[in-house]
Amino acid sequence: MSKRDYYEVLGVERNVDEKDIKKAYRRLAMKYHPDRNPDDKSTEAKFKEVSEAYEVLSDSEKRAAYDQFGHAGVDAGGGGFHAGSGNFSDIFGDVFGDIFGGNSGRARSHVQRGSDLRYNLELDLEDAVKGATVKIRVPTQISCKECGGSGAKKGSTPSDCTTCGGAGQVRMQQGFFSVQQTCPRCHGQGKVIKDPCHICHGAGRTEEYKNLSVKVPAGVDNGDRIRLTGEGEAGMHGGPPGDLYVQMSVRPHKIFTREDANLYCEVPISFVDAALGGELEVPTLDGRVKLKVPPETQSGKLFRMRNKGVAPVRGGATGDLLCRVYVETPVKLTSEQKTLLQQFQKTLEKGGNSQSPKKSSWFEGVKNFFDDMKL
Repeated sequence: MSKRDYYEVLGVERNVDEKDIKKAYRRLAMKYHPDRNPDDKSTEAKFKEVSEAYEVLSDSEKRAAYDQFGHAGVDAGGGGFHAGSGNFSDIFGDVFGDIFGGNSGRARSHVQRGSDLRYNLELDLEDAVKGATVKIRVPTQISCKECGGSGAKKGSTPSDCTTCGGAGQVRMQQGFFSVQQTCPRCHGQGKVIKDPCHICHGAGRTEEYKNLSVKVPAGVDNGDRIRLTGEGEAGMHGGPPGDLYVQMSVRPHKIFTREDANLYCEVPISFVDAALGGELEVPTLDGRVKLKVPPETQSGKLFRMRNKGVAPVRGGATGDLLCRVYVETPVKLTSEQKTLLQQFQKTLEKGGNSQSPKKSSWFEGVKNFFDDMKL
């Protein structure tokens, strides 16, 4: 009995790619597999025919021979092989291997990239605003110098795992599915170390401190990060290193607080300066500047000094310095000072409420409050 064309069996065109061949086979194998059709004996022959077609067309060399010579190029009598002799679980595992994390028996690389690291860098406000170069000492894992990162004793090399044959995975049969799982012996590495390095004890890495210079750009703030490429942990088995992320943490300042690009500070002034006005020296991160306080300044008044704040690290307008003045009550008064203040208070009382507008309005509000309660 002559065989049907393999492309016709799978229902695909002759120029179809390998991905579509697998897709067609998966659909037909699920349809005709004997385990799914126990009462229909005809499906067994159809399943074998589908498997035979897939076994040929999924292999590039066999497919080329079939395209050129037809069935004669792949049958045993034509110097080829007998299609359909392969185990179904092997073929099915190849089709579904990617779904279950398998690699179809191919050895997977045990080279792994190193982990990224994070370093918390504490900065003074001045360094955060103006920028600085800071030296840091970072604990990290580096490639073992004794074994070159292999984990094996100098002069030896890791060998293929005998459990998985170096694939890093083992195949488990579950019903008519073939599921691949991580090898329990080598934990997916595909290699085992019989004679470990006496320095790293087979880990391939050792712990060491690195001294690094971090260039902090001007304008950074809490939570900003700088990435140092390749300064993280060494990779496993010769893999590339990870990165180091330096995260900024700005220490509290004795004078200034920061909100976005603006700086704030509190400036104590005397009662005389608040009443008569004057000129004060206030600090900025660039040095001292003069602040003019107008007469009759109330406690809590906010003065803005343009462009004395922070130039943001990501660009934008430079912030301002906002100085909030508060009137400081004198302490440890002498008898003479107390007498003078009492005399001054009497002169204020003669002037009526006009010289203490906030005080008079507050007491008026209190009076109205209690009057309303009596109603």
